[in-house]
Amino acid sequence: MVMAGKIKALSFHHKVFFALLALCWALVMAFLLFQYHREKTFRSELMNMELQMHNDRIADDLRNGEDIASVAQRIATPIPNLRITLIDKSGNVVFDNNDRTPFPQTNHNNRPEIRQARSHGSGYTVDRHSQSDNADYFYSATLLPGGCVIRSAVPYDNILRDFLKADRSFIWIMVAVTILVSIAGYFIARRISTSISNLNHFAQKAGRGEKIYEDWAFPHDELGEIAANIVRLYVQRDQKHQEAIMQERDKIRIKKQLTNNINHELKTPVASIKICAELLRDHPGLPVDKRAEFINRICENSDRLVALLDDVASITRMDDGATVIPKDKVNLREVVEHVAASSRLHTDMQISVNVADVVVDGNKGLLESLFRNLLDNAIAYSGGSEINIYGDENANFSVSDNGCGIPEEHLPHIFERFYRIDKGRSREKGGTGLGLAIVKNAVAIHGGSITVRNDDGLRFDFNLRG
Repeated sequence: MVMAGKIKALSFHHKVFFALLALCWALVMAFLLFQYHREKTFRSELMNMELQMHNDRIADDLRNGEDIASVAQRIATPIPNLRITLIDKSGNVVFDNNDRTPFPQTNHNNRPEIRQARSHGSGYTVDRHSQSDNADYFYSATLLPGGCVIRSAVPYDNILRDFLKADRSFIWIMVAVTILVSIAGYFIARRISTSISNLNHFAQKAGRGEKIYEDWAFPHDELGEIAANIVRLYVQRDQKHQEAIMQERDKIRIKKQLTNNINHELKTPVASIKICAELLRDHPGLPVDKRAEFINRICENSDRLVALLDDVASITRMDDGATVIPKDKVNLREVVEHVAASSRLHTDMQISVNVADVVVDGNKGLLESLFRNLLDNAIAYSGGSEINIYGDENANFSVSDNGCGIPEEHLPHIFERFYRIDKGRSREKGGTGLGLAIVKNAVAIHGGSITVRNDDGLRFDFNLRG
């Protein structure tokens, strides 16, 4: 359990490294064992070839009619302790030059080298104990014509043991190479695991709700690109989510502000209507002119309430979004000329229209409200004598007057809801404080933007084609 806990506590980097290290060392050990066995076999084959050459010489001499004893003496003399044995077809030893021990009497056909020789023509045994002289030998046997086997053997002493031993320098070289490969594997595993570790760190931060930035560092490889794309998609989704939250909060704030402002704006006309109505009710004997004055005030404030409610309905509808507002093909020149003709009936100001015959996808009611509010604003507050409306074939418009303009510090705020430069004068003129806010929203719903500046009067510039 403790070991399992320690393994689980390892980082992904170390897990990958140890896995690669284990695989690398397993492959190296398998290769070393194979190579060690291969080299040892190769050296045994060399020794066997040398003894087979002696066997072949003995076989040639025997075919030439020489005596086995003289041949064995001649061949064995230069080679210390070379033992030569001749075995007949039945497995009996007919000659053995080892005169230090009793003559072998056992059947030799069951010896490994003899069985190999009878099966394949030759055979050898690397390290086999001899029962006759109680010593270890390297045996090499060769099958002769007629079924006899000639066998030569050398003692398996330290000299032969060292000769047959594989070269260990190769092992040390492989160990050194493996260590270098392991070091390289450490850095490779570290690079591979960097993306996973960073992605895990990113997931932990995201789980805690911490701020995530798109410029997260990942290696420049396939895994790094995948991790970077995950982070980028998360950041983009999070940004959109945050924007949606902010928009929702702004919408709630604006609605709350709108409600408060409406409540404030309603108090004045309602209070005026209430006072006038109470006076009329409580003083039935008022002079006719006073009664007419109070009735006119009631009508004016009623009209003001209707205008305010209409403007609130318009701006609330626009707050619901452009997607719920129906649009159709609208000829802007016709809209502007219709609004201008209606406005001329209520003012002595000269209204000039120079608008190209341009058709856009829009809401006719909102477009009429846009131009009507701009004209009403100029008529009510500019103090000028002229209003010019210009529009080109690309739906770029300007509405300007030759009035007094407004102070520069108020320009950034005039599109805010219920913003008034001179509150007393605005209420006196019957304004609701929502006209220019409606203008800005109407332009935005039609894909454009609007700016305002003082230019020998007040000038509005906007586009209705996005």
